[in-house]
Amino acid sequence: MTTPTSDRPLALVTGASSGIGYELAAQFVEHDFDLIIAAEDEGIEVAAEKLRRDGGPRIWSVRVDLAREQGVTELVAAVTATGRPLDALGLNAGRGAGGAFVGDTDLADELEIVDLNVRSTVHLAKRLLPGMVERGTGRVFFTSSIAATMPGPFQAVYNASKSFVQSFAEALRNELKDTGVTVTSLMPGSTDTEFFDRADMEDTAPLRSRDLALSVATNGTKYR
Repeated sequence: MTTPTSDRPLALVTGASSGIGYELAAQFVEHDFDLIIAAEDEGIEVAAEKLRRDGGPRIWSVRVDLAREQGVTELVAAVTATGRPLDALGLNAGRGAGGAFVGDTDLADELEIVDLNVRSTVHLAKRLLPGMVERGTGRVFFTSSIAATMPGPFQAVYNASKSFVQSFAEALRNELKDTGVTVTSLMPGSTDTEFFDRADMEDTAPLRSRDLALSVATNGTKYR
């Protein structure tokens, strides 16, 4: 994966095969970043092809399951293999599951949500932030959610995981305020992505009332 020296900055976005992650990746390409994108599904290769353009930034796709420690390790190795510093980090990968905690949902599924939404976020931040701090520059984006601000009946583990991500992002922002590394937490509401389908929540009130035009503004750029 080693690449010749490039004048472009390098960004990494997780969960970038579709939805908000893909839109984040597209923004980085639009702003002339070379880019590593990661996800567990085969759509990550499709996303990479859609993002590539002649004479444009270099795009690498890495298919890994970040709910597994080995997947995180493989992704960090892929970043290291470029031989380049990471200038921006989009920690976006996450998923949910709908249903009553007692009686409807599966424990293994919910623990996987914790591993992906919480554990992998902490693991990747721990491995990739020190290099940014050492260089005194970098940008970190966490995809939190408006769900972080409230309990989530019938998606209790998902909302709790996003509360963790939001608290974690805010704490890191305070810790890193004098380091040259910025921390931004994105807090979208119900958004037109594959999230509800994957979470088996297609017939829920949040989906029926979602605002398809919702956008989150950060650093002057809109992320859908």
